[in-house]
Amino acid sequence: MNPTAAILLIGDEILSGRTQDSNGNHLAKRLTEVGIDLLEIRVVPDKHKVIVAALNTLRAVHTHVFTSGGIGPTHDDITADAVAAAFGVGIGVREDARAVLATNYDNPADLNEMRLRMARIPDGASLIDNPISKAPGFSLEKVHVMAGVPVIFEAMVAGLLPSLTGGAPMRSVSVRIDRPEGEVAAGLAVIAANFPALSIGSYPFVTESGFGTNIVARGVEATPLAAVEAEIRKLQ
Repeated sequence: MNPTAAILLIGDEILSGRTQDSNGNHLAKRLTEVGIDLLEIRVVPDKHKVIVAALNTLRAVHTHVFTSGGIGPTHDDITADAVAAAFGVGIGVREDARAVLATNYDNPADLNEMRLRMARIPDGASLIDNPISKAPGFSLEKVHVMAGVPVIFEAMVAGLLPSLTGGAPMRSVSVRIDRPEGEVAAGLAVIAANFPALSIGSYPFVTESGFGTNIVARGVEATPLAAVEAEIRKLQ
């Protein structure tokens, strides 16, 4: 069985619609490639108690919990404090994180009190490299805390994933059927019953010429996927 994961997207700007999330989609694709099954995507506001509660709920049931957002220099960047509270550990400016941040500034005075907030790391955490802006993320046990800016989040994910143990990468096949879902549902139900080890989904679409259905089958082995694809194509 593959390891499981959840991502906790943190930020009022996502919930208000001011920012459209892409980090969940990116992480889902990367985890699929390494055999870690993403089972939940949750969005929470910049509220300490809500973040703590969500972290404790998710880490109780998943192998990994990834977070995105809330580790910058401003007053509303509270993710690190919430992680420390969830684990019941201390938090403070750590010298290795400070040293990494200091490489951004020729004048040491520019590493001011607010910027040093990005070097506050919960006790016992290991740093996640940030090759873009230097401010590190961190991992504490199964929780991996990363930036919300997509280009930085993606760089952090690229550096982190090789250190995690995955399972069997998920494969998929997709078949387009130019018929409405209602016309293929019965046949598709029979196919799904005959291939219980595969995940089979039906996704309707509409074009100028009418209704259609994309059928997607997912699994870890190529042979049953090829067999189910052949059966699905008979519905065309």
